[in-house]
Amino acid sequence: MTTTDASDEELVADEGTPRQFVSWVTLGLMTTASVASLRPSPSMAIYGLAAIFLYLLPAVVFLLPTALVGAELASGWTGGIYRWVSEALGKPLGFLAVWCQFAMTIAYYPSLLAYVASTFAYVIDPSLAENGLYVAIVIVVIYWTGVWISSRGTKTVAGLSSMGLVIGTLVPGVVLVVLGFVFLGQGNPSAAPMNATHWLPPWTGLASLVLIVNNFLSYAGMEMNGVHVSSLRSPKREYPKSMFLATGLVLLIFILPALAISWVMPSSELSLTAGLMQAFQAFFDHFHIGWMTKVVGVMLVAAALGGMLTWLAGPAKGLVLLSRQEGYLPPFLQRLNKYGTPQNIMVAQGVITTLIGILYAFSGDVSSAYWMFSVITVQIYLIAYLLMFVAVVRLRRTRPEVERGFRVPAVAWVAGIGFVASVAALFIGFVPPDQFGGQPLWRYLLIVGGGLLALGVLAPLAFLTFRKPSWVHPDHRRPPPPP
Repeated sequence: MTTTDASDEELVADEGTPRQFVSWVTLGLMTTASVASLRPSPSMAIYGLAAIFLYLLPAVVFLLPTALVGAELASGWTGGIYRWVSEALGKPLGFLAVWCQFAMTIAYYPSLLAYVASTFAYVIDPSLAENGLYVAIVIVVIYWTGVWISSRGTKTVAGLSSMGLVIGTLVPGVVLVVLGFVFLGQGNPSAAPMNATHWLPPWTGLASLVLIVNNFLSYAGMEMNGVHVSSLRSPKREYPKSMFLATGLVLLIFILPALAISWVMPSSELSLTAGLMQAFQAFFDHFHIGWMTKVVGVMLVAAALGGMLTWLAGPAKGLVLLSRQEGYLPPFLQRLNKYGTPQNIMVAQGVITTLIGILYAFSGDVSSAYWMFSVITVQIYLIAYLLMFVAVVRLRRTRPEVERGFRVPAVAWVAGIGFVASVAALFIGFVPPDQFGGQPLWRYLLIVGGGLLALGVLAPLAFLTFRKPSWVHPDHRRPPPPP
């Protein structure tokens, strides 16, 4: 573990091996690459200029607290969120935290692939973007194709994640924003009002702010790069600078494309899944280069699929390896194939993903279904963050002797703000947004509440309740005590 003020001469670790430092700028760019995306832009473009406020608010109350708290925990304890929560609150809650990181993907993949389906529709036939049967078929086919590829231990797709930042985020994002400024510069009116009276979203009750919940998922994962805090020369001084840099870049990547979409697409016509492509098509048609719509569509789809493939087995494998040590899952779900991939649990996950995907076929509103599954994803993930915020405060009190490469200033306040914001987002997620006012409330609550309860609470509780000593893998069983 590095000290908080390492000098230039301290380039050798205790073992005599050269230390490898990264600059705070590099870490900031790494963090930006792991968080930034164009996918949430349409949901915020609905608000026009108020999108700036709706991105800044969760950045202050959630993004920064998770990044700072994650840095302290990662620089004090290896092993990720399971170790952090287990050390502070016990192993059952540690399992709950790591389970939620895995379970959120069950709801996340259908929403991600619905976005892929709607985007790809603009390459073949834009009218398919809101066709539930088409979206369902794409979700099922692409997910199982991804499982097949991942189960073969294929590593050739690993580079797609880094290329995805450039191909599917930076290049299309810059093109979108540049076209937006040229569009306005030609004297064309903005579809959304751009004056000072629209800095805040119109207040019509909680439903008017509910789309802000999606931003919590947009920022999720900011804490993951905290593991690299020990690679900074002076973590106490450089890590905050790195996080402020990443936060600024992430906000630019989120806000500017959302504004560009709002300039050309009226909110009443904007699809939450296909809104990005709607904006590109509108801009390209305006500038008489409509053929570029298909090119950008292919770029966005390739980047999204590359990102999915590179970490499809990641959360599942982490859960399986932990369960082999502690016996949290039945042996059938712990099995690894000859490539070291947790194929059985990925198949079980795929069955649920397929059932969710089929729901799109019976949905009369693809955007509505996309939003509901996005909310379920956020709520499940927020359970893990709530446990993380409690863990950092408790560990500061119970394990003060553990050396940390970085310490959160005013940790109780920082973690408290993040905790309260997460609770608020969790509850606001049960309020349907204004855009779905015509949908039956009971159906919305049943799907969102049922998804959270089943995947985030009942499933891990069942595994803990029926857990047996024989579920521990033979390689990790303790020998019986001597007679």
